[in-house]
Order: sequence, then structure tokens, then C-alpha cells
Amino acid sequence: MGKLNVCGLALWLVCSAVYAQEGPADFTTQVPLAVSGNGPWYRLELPLAVQLAARQADLGDVRVFNAAGEPQAYALSRQSAQRTESRDVADVKWFPLYAADTRESVPDVVVKATAEGTLLEMRPSKAGPQVLRGWVLDASAIKAPLQQLSLDWSRERDGFQRFSIEASDDLQHWQSWGDGQVARLSFADERVEQHDVSLPGQSARYLRLVWQGQAAPQLTSAKLVSATSSSLPLPLVWSQPLAGTRLQAGEYSWQLPAGLHVERLRVELKQPNTLAPVTLSGRREANQAWQPLSNGLLYRLTQNGQDVVQDELQLPGVTVGELKLHVDERGGGVGVEAPALRFAVRATQLVFLARGEPPFTLALGNASVKAANLPLSTLIPDYSAERLKTLGQATVAGDVTVKTPPLVVAPQVGTDWKKLGLWAVLLLGVAALGGMAYSLLRKPQAKP
Repeated sequence: MGKLNVCGLALWLVCSAVYAQEGPADFTTQVPLAVSGNGPWYRLELPLAVQLAARQADLGDVRVFNAAGEPQAYALSRQSAQRTESRDVADVKWFPLYAADTRESVPDVVVKATAEGTLLEMRPSKAGPQVLRGWVLDASAIKAPLQQLSLDWSRERDGFQRFSIEASDDLQHWQSWGDGQVARLSFADERVEQHDVSLPGQSARYLRLVWQGQAAPQLTSAKLVSATSSSLPLPLVWSQPLAGTRLQAGEYSWQLPAGLHVERLRVELKQPNTLAPVTLSGRREANQAWQPLSNGLLYRLTQNGQDVVQDELQLPGVTVGELKLHVDERGGGVGVEAPALRFAVRATQLVFLARGEPPFTLALGNASVKAANLPLSTLIPDYSAERLKTLGQATVAGDVTVKTPPLVVAPQVGTDWKKLGLWAVLLLGVAALGGMAYSLLRKPQAKP
């Protein structure tokens, strides 16, 4: 038994040396966390600046440690964890809003509706000449939260269409949902049309669209895109402005801090009356070929004393590390210097199971470790989208500590006594096992 114990000890020593547990010191960035609410599960929305400290694009090097430096079980919740395919597009009826002139902000109307809430008729409350100021959309048949509005209008009214958006369930009390803008433009033998307006993802029976300082166009189509709450993606988080480089006339490039799943870009247009048809390309590494990602018309124009701005481009969400923008300078370009650029990625939530004593620390920055995150359904046995909202909150609680990676120094020529000792013990154990096997084979068999 003594020989077997020696061999077992040798194997344990070797395995312990190879599979030593990771600790906070193995990561270049450490972020202190504070927790509140009901545990033991806590969710943290990772700030973009913290995400950029990771050395792996999929955040495989993220860890959470307790006060004793013990790793915590955790999961990462991204867009794919919450998105389903239960989206619906519905054509809705629209009813005109008239007013005495274009200065009247909210037209006064008489409404006729069924007991179920379906809108039948709207007419001006006053007689006399009336100006078409907007439209009321009947969304009473849609039970899911509204995500997007899509409009089409008569061809006689090209240009920009700006309007306010309000929501109501009783046609009496209205809540502002912000402003909307659609457009139909012609430029350089091309036609650019923008029909869609984002909505805040809330439910409403009616929408009221009121044009600002001008008569409304005649609508030819109105559609609403709805989705259940479980299918809503996580919000976008925007970066700080990123400086670029001018490659040549009408061509600019930007180097991203890391390879990121970028979904939207915002190009800074400083000069008024800027009109720029653009084509965007991207690549992950500098030695790869450029791949087309998006194209569109960027502009900053003055209309009725207000700036009308379209400075964003939608991307397919592929991983890119470098971007290049080509500008058709027949529109006047965007200036000699490269414009500042902001990029947006989907927010990422980290959920961890608190074990041991606080304070807890988020650690990132290790290119060689393997991902250790669990599926949410494993981390939380009775997981659901509703349950996720009730978890405790974790927030960044102090300064981020960044440790400079140590310089790799060539090993000095000499004897590594620790490594030799481990190998000697291992070989001694193997030799002992071999000796035992040999003695058993040499032992004479008992006579029957």
C-alpha cells in the first residue's frame, strides 16, 4: 500500500500543477462590484468600456470572484438569449386629423368608436376650411407591444416628413412617443426612401401622428410591427466618438478597439446642408479583404428652420475590427478630415450566483483561458424571461484596475529543481508499480 500511496501522491502533485485554478491575478483588468436586491443571483449590464477590456471577442475571458478569490458560476445573456421569431406585421386603418391651419398643434375632433374600441370615424369639431394635419392609426386589434411603424404616402409629396407620435388607449389621454421622420429623396439618378420609424416597444390601442408646421400628406399605407416582450432584443449601447483616418479623397477608415459585433454606426456630420451617399465596408483583420456591409444616404439639412439629420447606418451584426467609408463626393462630401464615428453593439448582461463573502470582483483580460459561462437555464433552474427581471442588481462600484501584462523574459539557463522533483516523484511511483507487477508475475502459483 505504501508504494501505491507514493504513486497517487505523485499523480496528484502533477495534476495540481497543471490544472491550478484561475484567480483574479491571472486577468489584466479587475472591476469592483456592488450588489443590491434579492440574491443569490445578481445581474450586471456590462458597460461597453468594460467589455472592451476583454481579450476575447466572445467575452470568454470574463470571470467573477468573491472576496476570497473564488470563481463564481455565471452566465452571459445576449440578444440571442432573448430573441424569438414571434414578430407580426399588421396593416392598420388610418383616420384623418383636420385643423383650421398648420399652427394648431393638436386638432380638435369628434370621435366615433365601437364598444370594443374599434375606431369608426373621426371628423373636425368645427365647420369651415380645414387643413390635413395628421392621422390617427387604429391599433386596437394588436395586443403585443409595438416596435415599428411603416408609412407610405402619395407621390406628390417627396422630401422629408416630420411628425410627432403619441399613444392612447381611450382617445382622450395621450402619451408622447417622441418624433418620427420618413423621407423620399432623389439624388444622382438614384431614389432613396425611408419608410420605417422605431417605436418604444409598448402597447397602445391608438397612435396619433401630427405633422409639424406643415400639412400632412395623403397616406397610402400604414403598417405596425409588434412583438411579445420575450422577443424584444437587449438595447444597443453606444461607444464614445472614435477618430478616423483619411485614406484619400472621399475615403476614410476607423480602427475599432477590438473585433466587435457592430449593429449600427453614427457618423458625425458637423456642417449644415451636408448630403453624402456612402458605401461602408469592413474586415476583421488587417490582412483580410474588405467586405461590403451597408450603404445609404447621410444628410444634415435645414428645413423650416430645423436641422433634419440622418447620420446612422444599419449593419448586419458581423464581427469587424476595421471599417472603411467611401463617400460619393458629388454631394459635396463630409470634409477633408475623417468624421468622428460612434458604433453600437447589443448590451450584454452577466448573471452570477453569489457564493462566499463579498465584495465581488469582475475580471477580464486573458487571451488564453477557456470560456467558463453556463447556460442561463443551468445557472437558474427555474429560469424565465420574467424571472430574470426580478434578480438582484450588480453595478460597477469603483475604479477599474488595469494591470500591465508582465514582460516575457527568456528563461535563464539552469536547473528547475521543482520540475525535476515532480518528475522524480512521478517516475518513482511508476517504478514502484512496475516492481509490484513484476513481483506478482514471479510469484509461483499455488498448487491445486
